[in-house]
Amino acid sequence: MLKMAVLLSGSGRTLDNFHERIQKGSLAGQIQVVVSNVKDVLGLTKAKKYGYPAFYCSDNTGINTVLQDYDIDIVCLAGYLKLYTPPLKLARAVINIHPALIPSFCGDGFYGHHVHSGVKARGCMVSGCTVHFANEKFDEGPIILQKCVELAYEDDIDTIADKVFAIECEAFPEAINRVNERGIDFFWERVRGSV
Repeated sequence: MLKMAVLLSGSGRTLDNFHERIQKGSLAGQIQVVVSNVKDVLGLTKAKKYGYPAFYCSDNTGINTVLQDYDIDIVCLAGYLKLYTPPLKLARAVINIHPALIPSFCGDGFYGHHVHSGVKARGCMVSGCTVHFANEKFDEGPIILQKCVELAYEDDIDTIADKVFAIECEAFPEAINRVNERGIDFFWERVRGSV
């Protein structure tokens, strides 16, 4: 069972998903603390409602100060829209979800509707999501899990976003469960071993 910190910047839809799955026993994690870099967002209200310690911190230093008071195995970026620099002891333990199939439509500036607009503009017939470990660069850490979704010619950007988010709700918990089963080092070594 992984002890989780959840970082968010908005409504907390991914936090909802985590909480629901923890309650059902299908997510091998326990949320220890929730932190937002945006003040007064709905995600913090939800965290408090669920009974999780919830904090607003505008920068990495503040977040890391909060996290040092909790026993944390992994940090989950759940709609967290800034580059996060963890403390050294968690440097390989930050997990992010990206709303595309990395290495496509990723990197600095590719988030949310920017990703889905790029997918639509290119005429892609599939999209999906990638759960990966985060490092000091956007979307470049080792991949844990990817899931694909078919797109239709008529899909607009909002439809693409909805399809991808639906698959994200499956992928992120599944990826956390895989990390719980295999351990963090497996994923870092898997990528290093293939180079």
